[in-house]
Amino acid sequence: MYLTRFQVNKRRVGAYKLLGSPQVMHAAVLGGFADPKPSSLGRVLWRLDRWEENTFLYIVSPEKPDLSHLVEQIGWPTTETWTTKPYNDVLERVESGQRWRFRLTANPTRSVRGSDSENSRGKVSAHVTVEQQTEWLLSRAEKSGFEIPWAVAPSEDESGARAVTVSRREILKFKRQGSDVTIATATYDGILEITDHQAFRRSLTQGIGRAKGYGCGLLTIAPVS
Repeated sequence: MYLTRFQVNKRRVGAYKLLGSPQVMHAAVLGGFADPKPSSLGRVLWRLDRWEENTFLYIVSPEKPDLSHLVEQIGWPTTETWTTKPYNDVLERVESGQRWRFRLTANPTRSVRGSDSENSRGKVSAHVTVEQQTEWLLSRAEKSGFEIPWAVAPSEDESGARAVTVSRREILKFKRQGSDVTIATATYDGILEITDHQAFRRSLTQGIGRAKGYGCGLLTIAPVS
């Protein structure tokens, strides 16, 4: 597995088109791989981090990408390219009981069943409030191999607080095969503790939640300072 970081030049003409549509960016990311299909090692996951004036594209993938086409469209062709590092070193280091800083952009959703609940798979509905989106992450944590520790432990007078914040929320609207698509995203930053290292490694390589093709699901970690 590999982790790639690409800085986006928002002043390029192509940046408006790619940054404005997860569908277009999805196709551009997959264009960097000879075979982008998911494998036993993992799948291609990507995320856009937009903070102040800087925008970075992060990609986790089973093989090294060639992003020459993105450099021409939204990069600095004469001065900057991209950096790709082996990701297996990180995957092999994670163990149960460790704490890491993390960032995750996800598409928090729930399934709402209709009146015919026995035969209906349910309609997918987005969580849109900070409280709903936070609860969604907490509900997915155990299955994903981690937990969010308490930042402020609950007491008789206080409900407590988990060590996570929803640092960015967006409603993405774009076209897919002529149809309108709307995705609600939440970016989480915080501290996690690994409870099942094998499940956690799957989360790092396979992603978390829905809309993985559209910039959601990529969980990245860094040492706790």
